[in-house]
Amino acid sequence: MTACSTAPTNSATSAQPAAGSPLQWHARPSKSDTLPFEGAWSVQAIQELLDKPFMDLMFQAQSVHREHWPGGDIELATLLSVKTGGCPENCGYCPQAAEFDTGVKAEKLMSVDEVTRAAQAAKDAGATRFCMGAAWRAPKDRDIEKMNELIGAVKGLGMQTCATLGMLQPHQAQSLREAGLDYYNHNLDTAPEYYQDVVSTRQYQDRLDTLKAVRSAGISVCCGGIIGMGEAPVHRAGLIAQLANLNPHPESVPINSLVRVPGTPLADSEPVDPLDFVRVIAVARITMPTARVRLSAGRQQLGDAVQALCFMAGANSIFYGDKLLVTGNPDVEADTTLLRKLGLSGTRTSVQE
Repeated sequence: MTACSTAPTNSATSAQPAAGSPLQWHARPSKSDTLPFEGAWSVQAIQELLDKPFMDLMFQAQSVHREHWPGGDIELATLLSVKTGGCPENCGYCPQAAEFDTGVKAEKLMSVDEVTRAAQAAKDAGATRFCMGAAWRAPKDRDIEKMNELIGAVKGLGMQTCATLGMLQPHQAQSLREAGLDYYNHNLDTAPEYYQDVVSTRQYQDRLDTLKAVRSAGISVCCGGIIGMGEAPVHRAGLIAQLANLNPHPESVPINSLVRVPGTPLADSEPVDPLDFVRVIAVARITMPTARVRLSAGRQQLGDAVQALCFMAGANSIFYGDKLLVTGNPDVEADTTLLRKLGLSGTRTSVQE
């Protein structure tokens, strides 16, 4: 299958391949394979989208969004660090890496009661999805057994469950699925050619292998990346190409703006231009029309006006609560006020078929 060589035009339906193409958005491939394939989006096509006049890009993204999603619907998800610090990876953005002096102390896995109380509080505040993060490179089977207890407790509250635990083996993914896990988060972070500038303790293929194991187990995929790690514009296009050409693309796509934590190698990175961040959101929406595109880390530094532009560009999910793992996040009252001002509803609604 040949990848696109030009960007789509800015009509509402132009995010889809031309009629007769082997890949159609409404007849997506089997979920059994998550390795990248030569599909609808080349890096060049995505770069051309990123370079479009801002208003044209926003119009195209909003048109695609309205075609696939109900107006005003924003998913509220809460992220809790259930096992903090001490990670042996050296991801340049992460304050939980053991080799960086960031003031984050290693802690043990939280108890079922502690996690259940946190999940209930998140549900009471309006969240519908509860994500649990643990700072492991790759969990051991005994860790998976403990996580399964936490997943069961959160499912018992009637919430969707998500976990981000590091690299998984196929049998571990299957165990999580049997425990009731709905989503697994495993971000690609950046483009393949820039990845080793960010982390050297694992390979890009390791990430793809975990995504394949998750998809094969029947768990929905949550996978995105981080903007502002010193990458060039072509690397942003490369990240989106990797995500959009997963077979199928992720159900959830978190887009993070780097939180520059003192003590991490990327602490002195140049801040992202806010409109460039909005462009990435818009192109994620165009290329992955049925995904939940989530505003994730870095929302505090964006401010209300830029977040509003992101929602206009097609973002329809946020991490909700005053902390994301170990970094700050807008508090619930601030988010509730912003959504009310914009006429958006913090409820979970299914994708339109």
